[in-house]
Amino acid sequence: MNKNSSHIMALTPNTSNKRETVCIFGTGDFGRALGHKMIQSGYPVVYGSRSTQISNLIPKDAEVLSHAEAAQKAAIIIIAIQRQHYNFLMPLAEILHGKVLVDISNNLKLNQYPESNAEYLAQLLPGSKVVKAFNTVSAWALQSGTLDASRQVFVCGDDVEAKQMVMNIVRALGLTPLDKGSLLAAQEIENYPLQLFPMWKFPIFLSLGLTAFFFFYCLALDVIYTYIYEKNNFSFFIAITIPNRVCPVMALILLALVYLPGIFAAIIQLYRGTKYRRFPDWLDKWMLCRKQLGLIALAFASLHAVFTLVTPMRAFVSWRTSKGIISQALNNKTEPLNNTNAWISDCYLALGILGFFLFVLLGITSLPSVSNSVNWREFRFVQSKLGYLALIFCTAHTLVYGGKWFLSPSAYKWYLPNIYMLSLVIPCAVLVVKFVLIFPCIDKPLTQIRQGWERNPKHSE
Repeated sequence: MNKNSSHIMALTPNTSNKRETVCIFGTGDFGRALGHKMIQSGYPVVYGSRSTQISNLIPKDAEVLSHAEAAQKAAIIIIAIQRQHYNFLMPLAEILHGKVLVDISNNLKLNQYPESNAEYLAQLLPGSKVVKAFNTVSAWALQSGTLDASRQVFVCGDDVEAKQMVMNIVRALGLTPLDKGSLLAAQEIENYPLQLFPMWKFPIFLSLGLTAFFFFYCLALDVIYTYIYEKNNFSFFIAITIPNRVCPVMALILLALVYLPGIFAAIIQLYRGTKYRRFPDWLDKWMLCRKQLGLIALAFASLHAVFTLVTPMRAFVSWRTSKGIISQALNNKTEPLNNTNAWISDCYLALGILGFFLFVLLGITSLPSVSNSVNWREFRFVQSKLGYLALIFCTAHTLVYGGKWFLSPSAYKWYLPNIYMLSLVIPCAVLVVKFVLIFPCIDKPLTQIRQGWERNPKHSE
């Protein structure tokens, strides 16, 4: 055997594992990155390009041909070009007839065109089988291999066999295909990469609005009021004191808002006597963003814990402590320990620690890697039962700390209640109504409704 034959054998692939050739129209960033990933996965790749000169940017194992020659070599053709350049495909209609065309394009803004890019491509080439895929994966992720955050690939198309062929390629690349149905879903898929944290929009705007309100509310009562009526300049409260009042208030209110839509849903179902009617749109959207509200609440609770830990380091606290010691020394008098205050202080801290622990537990179980490892009953136990327990502890923590101000006239500056009083309104309302809902006379019919029983079946929608 000569050396040439051994060289040929070394370069000959294992035909039993050989994959079908894939054609890519377009040598831009995404086309090159996708071609490189496919070659790594064992796919022969041929590029269709206006220029057949091989560039250093093209994967070295790929072949570069004209569009017509490249299309003839593959049954699957990936269209890695923008919509405005689709017209060059029309002269190739006969060659592309019966072939699978994978549209991976995106637009610059939501609903930029009346129809999706994939539907437009199907109209231009009615004899081809158009599938929408890969538009939710970035070229950078393909090149760097950091696909953990974008591993899911939405796929849609009218031809089931063509769609399955594309989904097989997606799996071979180490990605997860998700069948979104017919080509009518293409517009939704094309809009997806343009949405900036769609489920976070309402929780973030709500949190920012409430934070601004409570910040200026505290600023008015703790800084401006004190400066006007007591001639004390406490403007430095803006750095630590006010944030450390706003953060726990926000954490408590947002945690209550996580469970408030469930209360509304139970009342609506009891009133209607059925679970087979849709909730109002506002309630549906609210329930869908409960996880985001809870995670933002956990962020505020964590900030509160950090601010509290640094409190003894503050100059104002050191000054106030020194002032008390000097006052006792000058008066030759030592203040005895107040056991009642000591109990209140320890209970307040203990409730806060327990509440924060359960808060963190809720946040951990919200992570996909954790929630996917528990069954539905376990997840519901943590999120519902332990969630309400966390709300009870956090509400009690605030009550023990701020409850004394309810009956103190000095707490009502400008006739406005203290911020801690405002923070207790929603949590206490949620807990009271929830307590009523667990009464057997109410819980039993609610459970039956959720299991499918209807009070008036003929009137259900």
